[in-house]
Amino acid sequence: MEKCRLQHRLSTVSDWIKDILNDVQCTPEVEQPGTDIAKAVADLNKALCRVQSLTQHVAKSGAGATFSSSRTNITNLEAALPSLPRIPNDLLANAVFTHPGVNSNIKATYDRLEVLGDAYIELMATRLIWDKFGDITSGRISQIRELLVKNETLAEYATKYGFDKRAHVPHDYLTQPRRWMKTMGDIFESYVAAIILSEPQNGYKIAEEWLTQLWLPKLSGIESQKSFLHAKEALAQKIMGKGVKLRYIDEQPCAQERRGVQTFCIGVYLTGWGWVNRHLGSGQGPSKAIAGNEAALQALANEALIKSIGDVKKAHAETKS
Repeated sequence: MEKCRLQHRLSTVSDWIKDILNDVQCTPEVEQPGTDIAKAVADLNKALCRVQSLTQHVAKSGAGATFSSSRTNITNLEAALPSLPRIPNDLLANAVFTHPGVNSNIKATYDRLEVLGDAYIELMATRLIWDKFGDITSGRISQIRELLVKNETLAEYATKYGFDKRAHVPHDYLTQPRRWMKTMGDIFESYVAAIILSEPQNGYKIAEEWLTQLWLPKLSGIESQKSFLHAKEALAQKIMGKGVKLRYIDEQPCAQERRGVQTFCIGVYLTGWGWVNRHLGSGQGPSKAIAGNEAALQALANEALIKSIGDVKKAHAETKS
């Protein structure tokens, strides 16, 4: 109970300090005393952040023995995250977590940082995919990159690192899930930009190595182009025969996604072996070929249905022999 009360008090004081720091930063014309105040407040804010981090760590350690195994797994997962790079520049470190809606000083918010961070993240993701998958098309690169850089992914990382607890945003954002997710993504992008700006010599390398460690688990299950494009062929071998037709058709109009990436929706349908226009699977992708292969993969995953069709095919072949 005492630990919870202490954490609550620290959080309240931290919010007050952030408000004071933002007010000071909003008044760039202050004289020397104002500058001294800003430095003192910034130092106090850093000290509070260290204390909060320590108390949270102690609280987790102390409660670990009484928590369920599922909670232990979550803690282990969080511990497996790569270390969060620090931002040496205090002004940038505070701006990263400050929404433009709570501070009119553009340099004290992440308004500009998120744009720069977005560009860096996209470049780093493209380079990683380029190096890891040497035989995929440009469309497939775009599709995989979107998986790495979309708001849902970045917001997930931001939350795991506790950015949601450090964010200084309009109060109504907390009750708007989609806006909150976008905000978390923006803050993550801003953090990447701040790392690079704070360390002119090594910042880019530090950020790229960090993001690579974060992204690699998401790439581990993605197949290369050669294996990916075998799905249609594998499906045809299992169920095709004389007079049997497999049709790949558009199920929805092509959608225009973020950064100009197109998304096609294709379904695969069987006519033959007693079925007429039987839906086997659906898939999405940045091209019809990729979406079609996704549909074939989904069809192959329905092992019970594919086995039923295969049994009919086999029985038909036996009657002909």
